[in-house]
Amino acid sequence: MQNYYSIPKETSVSKRVLVTGGARGIGRIIATRLAREGWSVVVADLDAEGASESASELPGSQHEGLQVDISDEQQVSELFDEAERQAPLNALVCNAGLLILRKDGNRSPITEMPLAEFQKTSEVNLTGTFLTIREFLRRRQRAGAESGRIVTFSSSAAQLGGYRSSAAYIAAKSGILGLTKAAAREAASMGITVNAVAPGSIDAPMLRLSLKEGDERQAASGIPLGRLGTPEDVAGAVAFLVSEDAAYITGAVIDINGGVRMQ
Repeated sequence: MQNYYSIPKETSVSKRVLVTGGARGIGRIIATRLAREGWSVVVADLDAEGASESASELPGSQHEGLQVDISDEQQVSELFDEAERQAPLNALVCNAGLLILRKDGNRSPITEMPLAEFQKTSEVNLTGTFLTIREFLRRRQRAGAESGRIVTFSSSAAQLGGYRSSAAYIAAKSGILGLTKAAAREAASMGITVNAVAPGSIDAPMLRLSLKEGDERQAASGIPLGRLGTPEDVAGAVAFLVSEDAAYITGAVIDINGGVRMQ
């Protein structure tokens, strides 16, 4: 009888993960957490210098930082070519995202939102996630892989119609929920799990963009656990989902919101 629990276990050389948006914020903390757990990490980001700096500061070895615009199909293909020169990737963390706010720090209401803002937000958040998932699955399929992990990033804003996020961001992150489930069903035959995390109010650069000075206490007051989340809270959930312990979880959404949304 096949031991399904052991399928994701691979050699340390092939325990290699790609983290998009890993130059700063939550992505950087995720990269650090995974490196500490023995992963060789490829940090991908639009900011080439930031990606290289993030990779160079990770514990362990065989890490690298690469530049990519994840909304560009050709760049995503080239990213995977470069990322797999050392060893095949067997995990993907689709962390890169974009929230566009007005100069005053407020979101654009639908009636005032330029089409370009809606399209750009979708291109980075939803199309970028699709392109990286597609490339990962294609390569695992060609390699005859029997395991793999994908973690996507939605948001509690997509689940609740979040008041700090624009309609464009909410729509894109909602699309990621559907994409995750579709990918999970298609990838299951290859032994690849696909799950999403849905962070709530996390004390990271993206949240700071939408908070005015002194708003932290008010933001935390509506959270049952009484505090903003931390990037480490998110990194812990991601580390679990790419681990062997999550071998029988796929198509799931892990809420990381301090109890704002309970189900």
